[in-house]
Amino acid sequence: MRNFDQFTITEAVLERIANAPDPRVRDISAALVRHLHDFIREVRPTQEEWARGIAFLTDTGHMCSDTRQEFILLSDTLGVSMLVDAITHDHQREVTESTVLGPFYVEGPPEVPCGGRISGALSGQPMFVSGSVSRPDGTPLADAIVDVWHSDEDGYYDVQHPGDQPGRHAGLVARARLRTDAAGRFHFWSIKPAAYPIPHDGPVGRMLEAQGRHPWRPAHVHFMIEAPGFERLVTHVFAAGDAYLDSDAVFGVKESLIRDFVEHPAGAAPDGRTVDRDWCHLNYDFRLSPVSETASRAA
Repeated sequence: MRNFDQFTITEAVLERIANAPDPRVRDISAALVRHLHDFIREVRPTQEEWARGIAFLTDTGHMCSDTRQEFILLSDTLGVSMLVDAITHDHQREVTESTVLGPFYVEGPPEVPCGGRISGALSGQPMFVSGSVSRPDGTPLADAIVDVWHSDEDGYYDVQHPGDQPGRHAGLVARARLRTDAAGRFHFWSIKPAAYPIPHDGPVGRMLEAQGRHPWRPAHVHFMIEAPGFERLVTHVFAAGDAYLDSDAVFGVKESLIRDFVEHPAGAAPDGRTVDRDWCHLNYDFRLSPVSETASRAA
């Protein structure tokens, strides 16, 4: 087949894909070609515009490093990450809702005991975080793994401080791994995080500017929770009243994930510690989805 026009070329590409040995690869490739070709026919880009689009993707790749994933930012800011999340978890009921992982998770965070302080040398308003992990019916899950990370009071994560490389974990800077106790509970001390802009000094930032959008995210604490026999939960808990709750740059806010960071004056804290300045308390009880629920539906 030769002499393709703007309509026949789509069928020609689909015919070439039809013999892909992996059915999933075949289906994904065919859907990609159909939608991409329809997109091109709809927007009718000039050669210059198409070249700029390719350059944008090239720049996005060049911006990626061990501590920054520009393609995750692109997926997040176009709402794709949350769309995938919604499709993946549309079966879940009576469990904690998930949201985006974000670009700042680091594998192998330092493990600390419950009640430990994870803010290292960072200054800021003390924050006491407590919570529990359970089954959907409220039965506690002991020894569940709770990964937590968040920004500092200026909106920066530890991996964004160049002076912290490569020993960025040395001070346990607002990042740690804990385990729940026999009653499924956990608690730790840190500092109150702030709203912050996603990195916008690269191609994703230029895209947001061109679209008339801001790069800001509301203040939140990240949680990744795992227990044998349950789906891994990736979520945030957002600060109630934050100015960016309704315009989160990555579309990650869900009503059920908003909580008050309750303010307290100096004095006794829930764990018996005496705090010499104003502090805040965040509490959230997490419920995990059994793996069997997904497996049975997939079958």
